[in-house]
Amino acid sequence: QVQLVESGGGLVPAGGSLRLSCAASGRTFVGYAKGWFRQAPGKEREFVAAITWDGGSTNYADSVKGRFTISRDNAKNTVYLQMNSLKPEDTAVYYCNTGISMATMTRGGGTYWGQGTQVTVSS
Repeated sequence: QVQLVESGGGLVPAGGSLRLSCAASGRTFVGYAKGWFRQAPGKEREFVAAITWDGGSTNYADSVKGRFTISRDNAKNTVYLQMNSLKPEDTAVYYCNTGISMATMTRGGGTYWGQGTQVTVSS
């Protein structure tokens, strides 16, 4: 059974930082891209960031460029999202995802999703 489990969310003041982690189990996903999406209350889920299997290519939503950094550790089957200079508009449930390619990620994600972790940024 494939599981993606996010952690690291919480409540931080504006300007603060958080580091999200997503550990996969049940399957290694060799060659797959991984990424993060988020969904704020009353809004549709949106793409945040993605990274290729070898980490050689990343893609970010314009709203997080320069503030968020995605990385991965394939030995640990884990993807990370370092979030700096957080803003109240970053408040959302953050989901990790894995897909067969970067294009899959930027088009809405692949098959496997985590349960989400809440990030709340206070003003």
